[in-house]
Order: sequence, then C-alpha cells, then structure tokens
Amino acid sequence: MSCQQPTARIVIMAGIAFAMILPAAAGAGPSNPLPGVRTEIQLSLCTPPHELERALDLHRRGAARETWLFDDAALTLYRRGLRIRLRMDAALSELTLKVANQDCAQLHADLLPPGQGKCEYDMHGTTIAGAVSLDKRVSTDAARGLLAGRLQLSEALSAAQIRYLRDVAGAWPLPADLQALGPQWVTTLRAHGKPFDVAVSKIPTGETYVEISRKVAPADAPRLRAELVDELTRAGVSICTDQSAQAADKLRAMRRQAGGVQAR
Repeated sequence: MSCQQPTARIVIMAGIAFAMILPAAAGAGPSNPLPGVRTEIQLSLCTPPHELERALDLHRRGAARETWLFDDAALTLYRRGLRIRLRMDAALSELTLKVANQDCAQLHADLLPPGQGKCEYDMHGTTIAGAVSLDKRVSTDAARGLLAGRLQLSEALSAAQIRYLRDVAGAWPLPADLQALGPQWVTTLRAHGKPFDVAVSKIPTGETYVEISRKVAPADAPRLRAELVDELTRAGVSICTDQSAQAADKLRAMRRQAGGVQAR
C-alpha cells in the first residue's frame, strides 16, 4: 500500500481555510443560487484495508466497481484541475466530469441541469475548495467503445459537460491524445450506524489507496472533521501525513502502467 506515515497529531486549520471562502459567498451572488450545497470531508488513510475493516467494524457494500480515468501523457487534465471518470456497471455506466476550485456560491444553477450535476465543497485534509461534478449515463457498448478507442471522449460527453469545459473551464477542445487509465477496482465499505464511507481503490500496479469521507453542512465541516480524526485516532487508524498526494500518485502510477503496456 502506497502512503505516507501518519503525523502524531493533525492540526486543524479548516476553520481558517473555510473563513477564507466565506467572503466570496457573502458577496453579490447569482440570480439563481445553488441550493443545498454540502461539504465532503475526505481523509486519506494509511492503515491496510484488512486492518481497517477490523478497527472500524467495516462491511462491504456491493461489489467492487470498475473505474477508469482519462488523461494524456503530460497529465494535462489533472494539471488543470479537471478529472474525467468512467464508472462501469453491468447495464449502464456513468461518465463524470469533475472541475476543481469552483465557487459554488457564485455559480449559476443553469450550468448544472437537474439530475446531471452538482457543486460541493471538498475538504481534503485541511483544504476546502469548491468542485463541480457533471454526470452522464452511457450504455455499456458506449463505455467499451471509449476504452477501445472506437468512440472519442469528445463524442461521449453530454452537452452540459461540453458547455462547462468550453465556457467556464476554458478547456475545450480536449487534448487530442487522451487515454483511458486503469482500471481501478473501487470497493465501498461502511460501518453500521456510522455516517461515513470508506473507499478502497486498487490499481493495476497492485497498489491500494484508502479514503474515508463524509458529507456535512459547510458550517459544521471543521468541527466534524476534528471529531472524525479523533474517532480514527482512538481506533488506531493511521491518517496519511500528506493528504494531497494520493490522487496524484495514483494517476501517475496508472499513467506509467499504461505507457508500459503500450510500449510492449
């Protein structure tokens, strides 16, 4: 399992970080502001999954899901705060565009059609930032076509996804040499009566990454994150020192794996 050693104590700076966001939210907002914005507390964990299951009394929820990410050799999308993800299901799969560092308080709701998108704050470590997610359901044939290169990603995205990439993110057209990276096999674990989810991701190199998350009201995020850290510490769960590294490490490892397979 790839991770950093846990700190002796996590210093909670979230209140300061969240306060830095509030002035923008308090300003002149859009004519149709987004309702019900939430904050997702996220913590990367460095305890092996089998030990974590015992420590938190976790149980698997459903089968592992096949998941792919798209990027080019230079990881252009990642560097621009963009992630395009394909989650595979037996009948219908889901293609998701996620755009980091967005201001949910200033975002017009018409950019996120009902049932297709949302804007939430991600609290990863002690950093809070808005993120937009836009989803499109795709058939299994279309999903397999994307992975095989028979269908271009630009042809599979929804009108709302293309609009956001073009008009807000300034990232349209997409890079020409995007490649499917994966698969990740993502298993969700839960504990009875607990409000958090634990995601265990295994990538082709054999490395495993673990993240615990919980969605809360924005004003409650610093306090509830501190409570979650205390609960994990009491259970003997190791919290990774570098809370920003796992997503980048995982993507780079899959990119190296894809490059090696292509070369052979």
